[in-house]
Parts: sequence; structure tokens; C-alpha cells
Amino acid sequence: MANEPSFPAYADFWPFYLGQHRRRATRLFHITGTLLALLAILNAVANLDIGWLLAAPFIGYGFAWAAHMFIEKNHPATFAHPLWSLRGDFHLLWLWLTGQLEGELMRRGIMT
Repeated sequence: MANEPSFPAYADFWPFYLGQHRRRATRLFHITGTLLALLAILNAVANLDIGWLLAAPFIGYGFAWAAHMFIEKNHPATFAHPLWSLRGDFHLLWLWLTGQLEGELMRRGIMT
């Protein structure tokens, strides 16, 4: 995307990432997709089934991109910042799992 901002470090990218995920439903779709993708990877390893491994990105990104298209109505950061966006997905998941997400959102002024 030509108009995407650039970021010198992940710490600079993170507030942008959160800003692209302002709606609770968007965040929940991302969390669900990330968890399901991780489960697909675990299933692939446990059962030596490459099909689940190949499905994992489609599962994770399918949920995330659907949220951006239908809920958030913006463009996923994945296209311009694929690695930092993936890291952001795991960061978001970790904060949610540890009960820190709401505090981080409030600290950043993102509550919807």
C-alpha cells in the first residue's frame, strides 16, 4: 500500500497495529483466528499431517481479513508489514490470554 506509514521499530508499529483493531469484534476475530491457526499447527505436528500445516495460515488470516473487511472496514497491516503484523497478532493474543489487553487498550486510548 503506497500510503502505509513506515516504522523504524516494532515499538513504533504496535500503536498503529492497535489503531487498526479498534473494534472489540475485530480483536476477537484475530484472537480466534490466531488460536485456531496454532491448534492447526499443533494438530499437524501431533498427527504428522501436512494438510493442517498448510491450512493454518488460511485459518488465521481468513478470520483476520474477514474482520478487517466486514467489521473494521480497513486494510490489514499484513500487506505492508507482514512480519510485524504477525508479531502483533501474537502480541494481541498474549495480552488477551494474560488479561492485560484491556489495560493496554485503555493506556493507548483505544476503547470501542
